[in-house]
Amino acid sequence: MSRSSKSVTTSWAGPAICVAGGLAYFVSAWIGGRPGLGVLLLLLMLVFGGIVLFAGRKSETVRHLFDRRDERITAIDVKASATAGTVLVVAVLIGAFVELGRGHSGEPFTWLAAVAGVTYVAAVFHARVRG
Repeated sequence: MSRSSKSVTTSWAGPAICVAGGLAYFVSAWIGGRPGLGVLLLLLMLVFGGIVLFAGRKSETVRHLFDRRDERITAIDVKASATAGTVLVVAVLIGAFVELGRGHSGEPFTWLAAVAGVTYVAAVFHARVRG
């Protein structure tokens, strides 16, 4: 694949993911009996995809988020993903504590926390064995 065709592919990757996500939201909400919400979520994802496409033309950082050839941008992405994951795990744990404190089962927070914990342990083990 030539450099220019690779660049075109990566410039459309983000918006394509947004369109796919928007369609998944739309179908899910429609099946759940809330077609209006599905349309709203689809529109939000399409707008976000357009913003990503436009910003990728103006910003090297946004453009490189979908192009793994730049090690510096990849390192920034790894740090940002780790930060987002940590914040999400803390939010899930707080949700579990609040729900348990209210006398509820803690779901769905407890199983989300379990999935995060098992995934973390598996990733550490995999990284340790691999290298």
